[in-house]
Amino acid sequence: MSMIETPAVHHLSGGATDHHRHSSKRKLDEEDDGDFSDLVCVRMRKEEAVNSWSSSSGASGAAGSGCSVAVQKPRSHIQFFVRMMSAGNTIVMQAFPEDSVKSIHERIQSMKGIPVFEQRLIYRGKQLQWEQTLAECSIQNDANLQLVGRMRSTEHPQAWQIINDMVSLVYRLCCGETVHDSLKTIKGLITSYLNMTPRIDNESASGYFQIFMSSSAPDVLVMLYVSPYAGNKDCAESSVRHFLSSCRNTLSKALHGQCACVVLEFCKLLRRVGSNDPLYLYCRSTFGSLLETAGVSYAGSDNAKGLVLIKDIFPFVFELVNCLLMDLDSSMESHRAVGPLSNDVVDFTAFLVPLRTGIKEQQAVNGSMAQDKSNKDLLHAKEIEYLHCLYMQLLNKIDQCLQKMDQSLAGQEMMEGDNLYPGWSHYLSILKELYQISKLYDGAEEKLWSVLRRHRNVVCLLIVRYAKRTDEHQWILEHRFVTNFESRRHLAMMMFPEVKEDYEELHEMLIDRSQLLAESFEYIARAEPESLHAGLFMEFKNEEATGPGVLREWFLLVCQAIFNPQNALFVACPTDRRRFFPNPASKVSHFAKGFADILSNSKLQQYFFQSLDLEDLDWMLHGSEDTLSVEDWKAHTEYNGYSETDIQISWFWEIVGSMTADQRKVLLFFWTSVKYLPVEGFRGLASRLYIYRSLEPGDRLPSSHTCFFRLCFPAYSSMAVMKERLELITQEHIGCSFGTW
Repeated sequence: MSMIETPAVHHLSGGATDHHRHSSKRKLDEEDDGDFSDLVCVRMRKEEAVNSWSSSSGASGAAGSGCSVAVQKPRSHIQFFVRMMSAGNTIVMQAFPEDSVKSIHERIQSMKGIPVFEQRLIYRGKQLQWEQTLAECSIQNDANLQLVGRMRSTEHPQAWQIINDMVSLVYRLCCGETVHDSLKTIKGLITSYLNMTPRIDNESASGYFQIFMSSSAPDVLVMLYVSPYAGNKDCAESSVRHFLSSCRNTLSKALHGQCACVVLEFCKLLRRVGSNDPLYLYCRSTFGSLLETAGVSYAGSDNAKGLVLIKDIFPFVFELVNCLLMDLDSSMESHRAVGPLSNDVVDFTAFLVPLRTGIKEQQAVNGSMAQDKSNKDLLHAKEIEYLHCLYMQLLNKIDQCLQKMDQSLAGQEMMEGDNLYPGWSHYLSILKELYQISKLYDGAEEKLWSVLRRHRNVVCLLIVRYAKRTDEHQWILEHRFVTNFESRRHLAMMMFPEVKEDYEELHEMLIDRSQLLAESFEYIARAEPESLHAGLFMEFKNEEATGPGVLREWFLLVCQAIFNPQNALFVACPTDRRRFFPNPASKVSHFAKGFADILSNSKLQQYFFQSLDLEDLDWMLHGSEDTLSVEDWKAHTEYNGYSETDIQISWFWEIVGSMTADQRKVLLFFWTSVKYLPVEGFRGLASRLYIYRSLEPGDRLPSSHTCFFRLCFPAYSSMAVMKERLELITQEHIGCSFGTW
């Protein structure tokens, strides 16, 4: 009687199983350093190794001792890793070298539910073909395979190919391979990919951005960034920066919403690396800048394709507020502390814009939301309430900062630059954002202005020292009670374009003094407004003098002619010689249009006049009406060829001290082409004054270089001679245009 033994299925022994488990874990631990742990969730799966049996001969029917069964030893299997790109996980698989690639695809389908026809396996930069065996693909123990998805349609086959090539290359670098010109290749693939993206059609472009996300390109680039292999971090950072800058600079604003969604994914991944990581901060700033033109969904759920959700913006605001609070603390502790960083303030502003817009839209629908906590449909009511808490924290902190600033400057000259801490430079920008938030909540604005009123002096100092033309100042111009003349004047002057010395584009004029107003009008009327922004160059006919001093004189003379009652452009106020009314016969609209043309933004014209009191305008146009102080004059004068102790200098100041107020003004005009000092006195002039010793004979009159505020006179032999010469040039009809250049 013969007995046939059926093939037995042999499982690996417990010890062998443990050995392979530890081997798998050890391999993963080697790849998974501290940075990888947050990015790659490794899921272990122990596969049973099934030993296939084959008989050298079929079951024999011989009876008795002639019956035998040939049993082969189990074949050795290999263990490898498959990176699941769509989910960011890695699985461990075991198979035999003779197994086909297709069988691996089928097993992945059974485990993950991904259809076989949508899978692609990449190893060493090459796609594995179904009919190949693992041995033919040179797959050995601990090999790393990469699973990428096939496109669901053939709408963008070339785009899929490019992005998969990039992902494959990046993954090879993550595995420690050395690839020649890897950075150049990755940047080239990114550029090619973006060049294929439609520039205008948002609907068509969305498919390309979806491919970029579906291929897990952001994931692998961040994997490369935290990779321990030399050079990978720099390569990843350069590649990410190249992608972001290309999106922002080459794609139209209509596609910024699609770009923002990709940048947001980079931010989420890099935040796990570190909130102070340079690449994360760059991505955060890029994301904030894109929000200006990107579409933002204010819905509470993920129902807006291609739009950034408002819930994705809140974490950045909270993060930035915490940074600002810490930086404000440091700005109070040390004069060396840099205080709030410029990028943090800019990002804070960028992220607040869509938040404020969403809250305003919600208020328009549901009314004021200050106390309405019962309405469950409110846009992220908890977050909005928390934003109010953040507002109060920042306001209290800035209150402390202003108080500390006031104490630091107590008893010191407020405008001395050496006394200012660098950390104070962004206080004004933060106050502006607090003002914008305060408009959203009942009672919040009153609290802000209460703080600013208490610290009016330092607020005015912040305005004069740190307010720039690129900033918006309307919010504080509307509340003059927290400003003084100096700060209001500074804000008003910020509305004019910045003066640039562009000598190639100067508007040139040659004016006959006898036809001053008529010829000046002809030159200005025919000029384009933009050409006047570049600067003026003028000279009077038959006179040598040129330069800024002559230009200042021309301005004074033209203004006097414009307001001369004989020219009938304006009618003088009978009770105040500084007040004029437009002649009813003239066109006020033309004057308004001309004034608007010289502002950097014509829309600011109304704010310009609303921000100033009449007295402010008087001081700005007419300057100080106080008698010129000889002591202040001396304190702002330097000497060349003379010393302060020379007898001629002593005579000079004694003579000036004996002059009438009008004579001093004429002397100052002869010296500088400035007749009225600014409100600050001589320190408000653009330069110090100079007295030069000339080599002319003692019978010559003084001369001046008004461009450089320079007065020249020889060493007169006596005080009487000097007084005679000075009295001559201080006559009104002589003192004008006596300068050289």
